[in-house]
Amino acid sequence: MPDAAQTRVTGNPATDYAIALLGALVRNGVSDIVVSPGSRSQALALVAAELERAGAARLHVRIDERVSGFLALGLARESGVPAVVITTSGTATANLHPAVLEAHESGVPLIVLTSDRPAELRGIRANQTTRQQGLYGSATRLELDVAAPEGEQRERGAAEELARAAVRAAVGADTAAPGPVHINLALRAPLSVAVPPIEVGTVGAVPAVASPSVLGRESIELTDAPGTIVIAGADAGEAAESLARAGGYPLLAEVSSGSHFGPNLVVSYRELLSDDAFGGRVSRAIVFGHPTLSREVPALLSRDDVEVIVVAPSGLEAYNPAHRARVVGAASAPASVDLRSPEVRGWVGSWVFASRRLQEAAEREADGGAGAPDVDKARSYAPADALAFAKAELAAVRAPITRPLLAEALWRYTWPHDRLVLGASRLIRDADKIVPGKKIRVHANRGLAGIDGTIGTAIGIALASQAAAEETGSPAGVTRVLLGDLALLHDVGALLFGSGERRPHLQVVVGNDGGGTIFDGLEVAGTAPESAFNRVLFTPQAADIASLAAAYGWAHRVARTKGELDQALSAPPAGVSVVEVPLER
Repeated sequence: MPDAAQTRVTGNPATDYAIALLGALVRNGVSDIVVSPGSRSQALALVAAELERAGAARLHVRIDERVSGFLALGLARESGVPAVVITTSGTATANLHPAVLEAHESGVPLIVLTSDRPAELRGIRANQTTRQQGLYGSATRLELDVAAPEGEQRERGAAEELARAAVRAAVGADTAAPGPVHINLALRAPLSVAVPPIEVGTVGAVPAVASPSVLGRESIELTDAPGTIVIAGADAGEAAESLARAGGYPLLAEVSSGSHFGPNLVVSYRELLSDDAFGGRVSRAIVFGHPTLSREVPALLSRDDVEVIVVAPSGLEAYNPAHRARVVGAASAPASVDLRSPEVRGWVGSWVFASRRLQEAAEREADGGAGAPDVDKARSYAPADALAFAKAELAAVRAPITRPLLAEALWRYTWPHDRLVLGASRLIRDADKIVPGKKIRVHANRGLAGIDGTIGTAIGIALASQAAAEETGSPAGVTRVLLGDLALLHDVGALLFGSGERRPHLQVVVGNDGGGTIFDGLEVAGTAPESAFNRVLFTPQAADIASLAAAYGWAHRVARTKGELDQALSAPPAGVSVVEVPLER
């Protein structure tokens, strides 16, 4: 069989270069390729199809480039391996921009491979031709405008080196700054010929991200300091929980941090930060990740009397709202810390127990003050007690669904082999306020916190996680998405699966309150005229989500009560499904 590293296997420069480039990307560890169809990119698309046929890569085809971009983002976010997304020229390239920006801000490795016209067709108003080089500006880690291949032997080595450089740049192997790479490849007619069988050869692993020392960030051992807390924002990872536990510090971890678990977790951190007995006593904050879900955290970090240390092992920028934080690559607890000392136990214990009391009060309020059914009455032989218990159980099952109840239910039904994706809506904040600690894999596009691309991202996460489970023989869980109605409608095109495309086990749960109720909690709701506010901010909608689901071939059900929601979440159907949960505004 021909080797993918060979350039002149067909005599067609476009096809031969596509074989060399994509084959080299696969040999450098890339496993997923996303294609949106187009004429100029046909050689790349056909080679991608042959690589899938040969078992060398997984191919995903989407007609909407914006969906393709977020699908690739989800694949890479879950796997940590750059996904390649291929488009034709023109507006197709611009539709990738939202995903490129999110990858840039979140540090997700992504390789964007756009096709372009050759030099002689640029700048003359040729059809479907615009200035694509440098299109994504400062958002890319590497940007290359590759001249149209001519079929010369040297192009083989150039493609090999280009693939290696693209993967290294995307994962931050030399810079400790993972993110998107843009390869703009000019292609000249004839744009393709039949692709021969491809043998990729030896596939290597994707290189690791570089040490934070390349960013000039040191690793430090913390000094003893009373009043220390750990704050974990989006994508902080488990390091935040490890430090909090090792140092005896309260852990204020957002729900999408990857560290929302452990004995030191403080769920009701908003209320406690606003309380002088707790927030007023904070003297030092150790920050991981990208906090985005509260106003109390940036307010704390902006106080002159609080020392701020930001732990940022990767990324060109670090979270620094007051422009005065000390940024380091890693931090460890003081060697002298005594976790059994009254001071340490008293400090962390006061936060944890106060948070639990606030959580219990919130649960009673959510239950209308009734609380859970009295189990003692279930054990009683008195008919009156048994009847009272039965009525309480029935009332709980028939209880209408609130936003906190919805968020708590998804959290409760998600296990370590599952994935939970939280859209940028009011619901992620509800989850952040109430869900208890649990070590599960949670994803959210909090780099720019846009509502776009939520379903596309979730499909990528589901495909990647379930493919990894199949390869290792481990249990393949379900991926659930919690989002609002506007986020669903914004990305409704992602519901489309073409014939032959893999459908993961995915459950999209939509809190449908008829518009953007997140704006109801902002100051503008009290100052803007109601009619103007509703039209330009709340943006009411009455879309028939059941019909949308049916049109795209998704299963659909409505859950109006807690009992119906529990049924929907406990046994999601195979394949893709939508659970619509009507909510009051």
